[in-house]
Amino acid sequence: MSFPNTPWKDNGWTAAQKKATISRNFARIMEALGLDLTDDSLMGTPDRVAKMYVDEIFGGLDPKNFPKITMVENKMGYNEMVTELKITLNSSCEHHFIPIIGHAHVSYIPGKKVIGLSKLNRIVEYYARRPQIQERLTSQIAEKLKELLEVNDVAVVVDAMHTCVRTRGIKDSASYTRTASIDGAYIETDTRAEFFNSLPGIAL
Repeated sequence: MSFPNTPWKDNGWTAAQKKATISRNFARIMEALGLDLTDDSLMGTPDRVAKMYVDEIFGGLDPKNFPKITMVENKMGYNEMVTELKITLNSSCEHHFIPIIGHAHVSYIPGKKVIGLSKLNRIVEYYARRPQIQERLTSQIAEKLKELLEVNDVAVVVDAMHTCVRTRGIKDSASYTRTASIDGAYIETDTRAEFFNSLPGIAL
């Protein structure tokens, strides 16, 4: 599978330029909605939104923000699943720019390398901090882990609630979405079953 790239290109802007442009244009959106930007509660909102977009919730668009990954040699020859469940996931729907909230469940079978456990969380966070669709997000986490670990034995499941479904359109407050990227040994029936049986119940 080729790496599922986010539709993004480097425009060469500095963080300061991005924030200034977003702030200016978000102020226009607020004005179009009839909001009074002279109000002391609202006047700082355009700058707050700009800072939030660039430094926080869309920080995963900047390749320089990819986390430093700690890897060690698998000296112990461990060859069973390493699974981390219920990794907190906060992303944003690229169609409506409102939250996707859920959990990622990540598992791999080591080859020559073992990855620091907290780095699984960091990789999930990095790809979540972009405008996303859940299918691509799931694949990006899995493909990056395969690249780093140099194995195909990787499984990623994402369970998430989309606020674009909950708060607009159909306004379904109960549904959630599950996506999966399964490769290598996890395709085999017994291994796949062992992994999926380990997943927790849904509590988003």
